[in-house]
Formats: sequence, structure tokens, C-alpha cells
Amino acid sequence: MLKHGEFLFTSESVSEGHPDKVADRISDTVLDAYLGADPEARVACETLVTTNRVVLAGEVRGPASVTSEGLIELTREAIRDIGYDQAGFSWKNAEISNYLHAQSADIAVGVDSAGEKDEGAGDQGIMFGFATNETDTFMPAPLYYSHSILKTMRDLRRAGDKRAFGLQPDAKSQVTLRYVDGKPVGATSVVISTQHDEGMNQKQLRDELRTIVADVLPKGWLPPEDEFYVNPTGIFVIGGPDGDAGLTGRKIIVDTYGGAAPHGGGAFSGKDPTKVDRSAAYACRYLAKNVVAAGLADRCTLQISYAIGVSHPLSVYVDLDGTGKDIDEAKLGRVLREVMNLSPRGIRQHLRLNRPIYAETSAYGHFGRTPDEARDTFPWERIDLVDALRGAFNR
Repeated sequence: MLKHGEFLFTSESVSEGHPDKVADRISDTVLDAYLGADPEARVACETLVTTNRVVLAGEVRGPASVTSEGLIELTREAIRDIGYDQAGFSWKNAEISNYLHAQSADIAVGVDSAGEKDEGAGDQGIMFGFATNETDTFMPAPLYYSHSILKTMRDLRRAGDKRAFGLQPDAKSQVTLRYVDGKPVGATSVVISTQHDEGMNQKQLRDELRTIVADVLPKGWLPPEDEFYVNPTGIFVIGGPDGDAGLTGRKIIVDTYGGAAPHGGGAFSGKDPTKVDRSAAYACRYLAKNVVAAGLADRCTLQISYAIGVSHPLSVYVDLDGTGKDIDEAKLGRVLREVMNLSPRGIRQHLRLNRPIYAETSAYGHFGRTPDEARDTFPWERIDLVDALRGAFNR
């Protein structure tokens, strides 16, 4: 967790066109296809992408209406939506192989409910959630701005805006912020590496990106010119899966808190919500965000642990990092278990996770996103427990 006082802290983000994010997008597209056909489907999909090749692998249990041909077509549509129609990676002619197979019967026995037995966790593990009041999204500022730079580049590229002239889908950003008294006050460096059209003038590219960064960062936060780095290696023409292989689940710090909080180690994409790697991490973020939104603390870190096949969490740990407003952390842990059923089934029902809502989580972070009320996306970002938490502490 971030310390108090004065220091520098850095987080990075990667775009939807980064090879690992392409893999995450495809895995979550497969998941959405199954959940759209059957909310109780089981999916653990891993994807490999490389030069004009995509490989799907993993375990599934779902209706026969979800066919291999259909998944391959959805994969092409996902690649097309990201923006890849390049010689080395194109939605039109990439070779797509599907090796998904039936879920292990041994896992199903442990996870499924039967008789008096409630549904168990899909695996053992520890999951963390985090929230801080240093941004309006309750996310760490370095990661928030790293994501925002790349999302702005994506939006401008898709809109054909001149400020994104020549940009291609693959990109990375890195933002270093200076903190004083535990609060961010400005950027000391910004790094952007972005794939671009061949022959593009690097000065023009730098000028375009400087304008974008200036619009994203608060006024006066731009770093010195010699600490603004664009494509430090020179050119970046060959990118995406053609330049580097991508795998599902290799960007877990980008997906969560940018290194500002612990991580249990489990990836999210491609996993249905019986897998507590995903659903319990969402629940931890939801609870931590509500604690901070309720004004009980400036920062909150939450850890929950599970055992495969066991329906209740083995532990709930709360750390307010010394920022609690006269709050007993042990009591808070008990209160959190009261305001939300933290069994795998309870989490899924409370957050309504058995729906095809996951493809759009696959890039620019799973947390700090704005829920779409009409489609009920990112429900773990709601702050509807604030009143209950305040009431528990007579606030």
C-alpha cells in the first residue's frame, strides 16, 4: 500500500490492442457467449494470440447451442472491434483453433450444490480489494491516469480524430506521480509507447500525444518536457500479437490497482463467476469502495480467503492503513460479513454476476469504471451499502 509523506509512485496501463489484452478480450467474449446462453454455465477459457493465430483452450460446461463455429466467429468479431486488420494479425484471415473441452467432473462435484450442500468455491485462494479517496473513482491516481490516457487515445482513434492520426491499437502508458502528505500533486514523468503507421513522423506523434496527455491530467500536472517519453526505442510499427505473443491473465496488476495494493495472484478474464478469483475480488472491491465512500476511512484494503468446495470464506481481513475515522477494524470485518453474503452464491446473487457483462472489463481495468445503469454493468462499482455501513457505526 502507498505510504504517507512525500514519495513518487508509478503505475502502468496497456491498451485493448496489447497482445495480452487481446487474449483477455477473446476469453471474456467466450465467457459472455456461454453466460448469454445459460447463466449457470461454467467456463475457464485461456487464449493464446500470436502472428495470425489464435488458440482457445480450457474447460467449459454449457449448452450445445454454443458451437465451436460460433465461438470462432465471435473471436473474429472481437479482433475486428479492437481494430486489427494488419498483415501479421487480421480478423479476416487469422487461423483460430478451438481446444475447449468439458469441465472436470472432480471439480464439478466440489463446486456444485446438491441436497443440503451449498455451492462451494471454484478454487482455493486469497482475494484483495482496495479503495482510496484520492480520485473520484476511488482508485489510485497513477493507475487512473494511465488508464485514462489510453482510453482517450482509443476513443480518438476510433472516431478518426486528427489528434490520433496514425495510431494503431497496441499501446502502453506509464505515469509517475509525486505525493505530498500522502496525496498526489503532479506528474514527474509520463511514458507512452504506441504502435503507429509506418513512416509516421515521430515529432508529430509526440505533439499529438502531448496534447492528449495535457487534456487528461489535471491542469499544471504535465511533467517536464525531458520527462515526457514517447516510443523511447524510436519506432513502433510491428505490434500487437504479430510483435509479441499474448496470453490470458498476464496483466493482473493493470487489471486491479496498479501495484498500490496487494493482489492474490489470480487472473479474472475467461473465468465464470463461480471462480472466486474473479467474483470474490469483485466483492472485495465493492466492499472496500463502500467503506471509503461512507467516510469511514480514506483508504481500505480487504482480504478474503476461500477453499475449493467450501461455501463460506475462511477469513475476512480489513486494513484501513491508519486512516479509519475512529473505526474498529475487527468490528468492520464483522459488519461487512453482515451486509453482504460472501459465499460464492451470495456474491453472484448480490452483484448479479451470472450475466454476459465481461467482455468490456477486459481492458482499462476491472475497477474504477462507471456502471451503466441501463445494462447494469460493473455492479461492483456501486456504492449502495453506504447507509448500512454508516448506520452500523452510528454515523
